[in-house]
Amino acid sequence: MHISLKQMKQTTRIAVAFVFIAIEIINISLCKGISSVGCLQSERLALLRFKQDLIDPANRLISWTSDRGDCCTWSGIVCDNLTGHVLELSLRTPPEKEVVSLAEDDARERSKLSGKINPSLVDLKHLSSLDLSDNNFEGVEIPRFLGSMQNLRYLNLSLNSFQGMIPPQLGNLSNLQYLGLGDMLHVKSFWWLSRLSLLKHLDLDGVDLSNSSDWLQVIHTLPSLVVLKLSYCELHHFPPQPVLNFSSLASLDLSGNHFEGPIPDGLQNLTSIRHLDLSDNLFNSSMPSWLYRLRNLEELFLSGNSLQGSMDGLGNLSSIKVLDLSQNDFDGGMPVSFGRLCNLRSMSLEAVILNQEISQVLNIFSECVAKVLEHLNLGYTQLFGPLTNQLGRFKNLKHLYLHYNSISGPIPRSLGELSSLEALSLLYNQFNGTFSEIHFNNLTRLILLGVSGNSVMFKFSPQWAPPFKLLYLTLGSCHLGHNFPSWLRSQRSLCFLDASNSSIFDTIPQYLFEFPLIFLNLSHNKFYGKIPNLIWSTQLEFLDLNSNNLSGLLPQIPINMHLLDLSYNVFSRSMFAQLFNEINESKSLMEILILNNNFLSGELPDCWTNWQHLKVLNLENNRFTGTLPPSIGSLTSLQSLNLRKNNFVGEIPLSLQNCTKLVKLDLGENEFVGNVPTWMGERFSWIKILILRSNNFQGLLPRELCLLTSLQILDLAYNNLFGNIPRCISNLSAMMRKSEMDDDIEYWSNKYYYSGHVEDASLVNKGKMAEYNSILKFVRMIDLSKNNLSGEIPIEVTDLLALQSLNLSHNSLIGRIPENIGAMSSLESVDLSENQLSGEIPQSISKLTFLSVLNLSNNKLFGRIPSSTQLQSFSASSFTGNELCGPPLSNNCTVSVPTSGDQNRGEKEGNEDGVDWFYVSMALGFVVGFWSFVGPLFFNRRWRRMYFQFLNCLQDKLGSVVRKCY
Repeated sequence: MHISLKQMKQTTRIAVAFVFIAIEIINISLCKGISSVGCLQSERLALLRFKQDLIDPANRLISWTSDRGDCCTWSGIVCDNLTGHVLELSLRTPPEKEVVSLAEDDARERSKLSGKINPSLVDLKHLSSLDLSDNNFEGVEIPRFLGSMQNLRYLNLSLNSFQGMIPPQLGNLSNLQYLGLGDMLHVKSFWWLSRLSLLKHLDLDGVDLSNSSDWLQVIHTLPSLVVLKLSYCELHHFPPQPVLNFSSLASLDLSGNHFEGPIPDGLQNLTSIRHLDLSDNLFNSSMPSWLYRLRNLEELFLSGNSLQGSMDGLGNLSSIKVLDLSQNDFDGGMPVSFGRLCNLRSMSLEAVILNQEISQVLNIFSECVAKVLEHLNLGYTQLFGPLTNQLGRFKNLKHLYLHYNSISGPIPRSLGELSSLEALSLLYNQFNGTFSEIHFNNLTRLILLGVSGNSVMFKFSPQWAPPFKLLYLTLGSCHLGHNFPSWLRSQRSLCFLDASNSSIFDTIPQYLFEFPLIFLNLSHNKFYGKIPNLIWSTQLEFLDLNSNNLSGLLPQIPINMHLLDLSYNVFSRSMFAQLFNEINESKSLMEILILNNNFLSGELPDCWTNWQHLKVLNLENNRFTGTLPPSIGSLTSLQSLNLRKNNFVGEIPLSLQNCTKLVKLDLGENEFVGNVPTWMGERFSWIKILILRSNNFQGLLPRELCLLTSLQILDLAYNNLFGNIPRCISNLSAMMRKSEMDDDIEYWSNKYYYSGHVEDASLVNKGKMAEYNSILKFVRMIDLSKNNLSGEIPIEVTDLLALQSLNLSHNSLIGRIPENIGAMSSLESVDLSENQLSGEIPQSISKLTFLSVLNLSNNKLFGRIPSSTQLQSFSASSFTGNELCGPPLSNNCTVSVPTSGDQNRGEKEGNEDGVDWFYVSMALGFVVGFWSFVGPLFFNRRWRRMYFQFLNCLQDKLGSVVRKCY
């Protein structure tokens, strides 16, 4: 049949059009994820069996039901559109947002899948991608059967809390290109990895490789590797390897290990490397010259090491975009060569000592760098001088951090030209002057502003409407005026607000608690009136209103609150009618509750069982009465309990022994009775501060207190304790060691935005009550004064070499002052007055060079006061009421060294009100000797006859002798 050329062209066009239509239909089908076949029955059942072994608290797999027959439509499933085989299974927990509340964070944690991984996965014969990362398979080992899933090209099991050893069967997955196992796992041998020749991405972050000496040799056998992540793998040594031949490697992360010395030369052949992270190691050399030849390097992280020398050579890295050199020991300041880094987008030099003027540093970047730089962190770098208008050149700057320096002067107007700025931190500098509208009118993208710790004034017109929507704002110690700033009313996205110590004299506006605030600090102002209703502020986790003039009843608090500090106000009446109302119905997340120095009264209710997260409870200096409720022992997370200066009565409840995490217990200045519980020494192994002073405790001083090896402060003064001071006192080992590196006594929260609650304590030291906070960690003291203790001062007390204050006054102690007291070189205050101590003052006391308070008055001491500049500088009242002589007393000693007669006389005079044991022993000896001789004569007739015959004979002999003499 003859077909014309025209017909052929028309037929061709129709065929081509049909092909294009078919392709479009296929593309639309693929883009929409529509399966023309549907999943296979065997694979659907395999997925349902897999689901059965999972725990899904947030119903993330709600679509996985037998009612919905096509498993290709289930969440996390991708199928082949032509065959219906399951190709991808992705159940990764969605990533968290940048700013989240504690409730949102907890909700995300609760949404994680857990349980077991069912072997039914092996029935998914065509599965090429399996992602179960960022879930919670805690305590479960990685299943070995995964090694039989031969078609897998992508396997991500990281961040799952898996335990145990990585199964070597994973070496059978010869098609694998991506392997993510980052978790707390471990391996002994790495050779199974060498069989994964196609591997491009290997993530072993957090895997313990300390027992795998072959790690580098094995990884060297992976020719296609592009990304290698080995952070926090407990690696200590970089194996000797002349040159690493990773020609394809573009990203290497060795951060968080224990490498030390110089940066390994073996890295110099990484010619394709674009991302290199060696941060948080122990490298302590200067920068190697070969590093400057890595021309493709775009991101370099060296923070958290001890690298030294100049940074000048880094100016040759012409391709560098991200440079983090923070927390190192570089010298020479910011090099001029950094001005050549024309591709630089991010620079961090935090905690590198630059000691330069800020204008000099910004001038280095003033050319090509200023045009492209987006992130600049110069916090803690000892910058000084004024911030000038050259700041306006950095048009693309998004994040500027200049915190904790000494930059001074007013804020330049050019700040208002940084229209891309999102975060500005000027915290704790020496800025002054005024912030006005001109600084902010163009900053439409600003979400973070930190100005706390500067003497700046915020002055805006009442009608000013900020162009930005802040999430984070700190204005602590700034001058905001008497009224609460009206411009803050428009910041309805605020999550974090600190306006502490800002001279505000106003009521707290209700609208603040309609914001999505997580953190609110209005402390150290002059707010008055009542606290607005908080019960609907469900996102609020941190509320600090201490040191104001707030009054009335305590507010109801939302159960999600994490910290509440209402101390130093004038709240009154019962605290718990409001506070416990909501908590009784559900468990509280409260960790730190501080209500001290108010006028709260009544008894503590017996309903603490729902406060399982509470770590700090401070009710000091209120008007509480009654006994402690038994349920207080259910606070098993409690680390600090302060009930000082109230009117509590009764005995310490036995249930308190369940609070085994206590670090501080202060029950001082109450009316507690009974014995000091022996279980304190057995149960409170973490305790550092134990204060029971000014109560009515009685009985013996428990020997079990010697078990408190962490104890730094022991104050049992003003009680009715009796008996001896235990000789085991030398077991208090925390009072034996001196350290300049002691950690703060601090209680950490679960929140990233809160640095921790630092402990404080009211202590009587050097005769005065004082408040200790920042230096509390260094204090070591024992105060047992005003009791009825007897016996001698145990010589073992001199083993407490770090003890700074020792007060044993107003007891009935006898004997001598320990001869070796001079070994206690840290002593600053010693009070042994009002006892019955005798003997001479030990010569070694003159070695106590830090001693600033000494009271030995009203004892039975005698002899010369030892000579030293320190002792002679004390007042005479420190030694009165004894038989002492020499400076600083007015009576001089007649002889340098007391004779034995003087000593006997001194002892005799020193015991004039007591028993003279010499005459007692003489009388006792006479009685014993007399009856030993005369007694047998009364009861034995034969002895009596022989005795009188002896006397008659003796009389006759004496008579004859006398007659001969005359």
